[in-house]
Amino acid sequence: MALIGLAVAALVLAMILLPQMWVKRVMRRHGAERPDFPGTGGELASHLLQHFGLSDFKVDLTDQGAEGADHYDPESRTVRLSPSNFSGSSLTAVAVAAHEVGHAMQHHDGLNGRSDGGLQFRQRMVRFAMATDKIASVFFLAAPVLAVLARTPIAFVMLVGFGVLLLAVRILVHLVTLPVEYDASFARALPILQEGGYLSDEDLPAARSVLKAAALTYVASAVMSLIDLARWIRIIR
Repeated sequence: MALIGLAVAALVLAMILLPQMWVKRVMRRHGAERPDFPGTGGELASHLLQHFGLSDFKVDLTDQGAEGADHYDPESRTVRLSPSNFSGSSLTAVAVAAHEVGHAMQHHDGLNGRSDGGLQFRQRMVRFAMATDKIASVFFLAAPVLAVLARTPIAFVMLVGFGVLLLAVRILVHLVTLPVEYDASFARALPILQEGGYLSDEDLPAARSVLKAAALTYVASAVMSLIDLARWIRIIR
């Protein structure tokens, strides 16, 4: 039994760490500066926003150590890039900048009544999940107290069970996120880089790898949410 427990723990750890390690490895592999590129990731992002008529959108620099440093902020309509991708002229910088501009394009399309690849739905789900996470924490804290007051374990099980259902909303967010990320990478960024002549044919396979890594950035978070949900389900069984 002890060996089985260790094996399960190792599998869980691998599910959490391996996606993160793979993403970082791909980004590093293609992170060398390219003197043959005409500009930086930040400059490319600004150019693309202007080129596609997104004049009310902007590009900004984020803190290197910030969580999710490279991302699109729909509230301020800002493409935010880490220092290495904002100021760098590597293939990673170019591909990541194009990916985040892909999210800006999704937002712009949604505002103009066209398909946004699910971005707005994801944003609504994110806001809803933030609220349900807070409510779930209240249920988990209150469950033992209310169970004692009610003098029945059923009250505890019902409260924790309701909290688990609320936590499951976070899983739905991750399910919605993945197609949105893939749309930004392969329906938006890759065609731009390929058809616009921003990258040579020789660089496109590497760009695909970086864009896939950008799309899968949130996989580790999804696994963590699943593990957390499974832990609570095990408690109430």
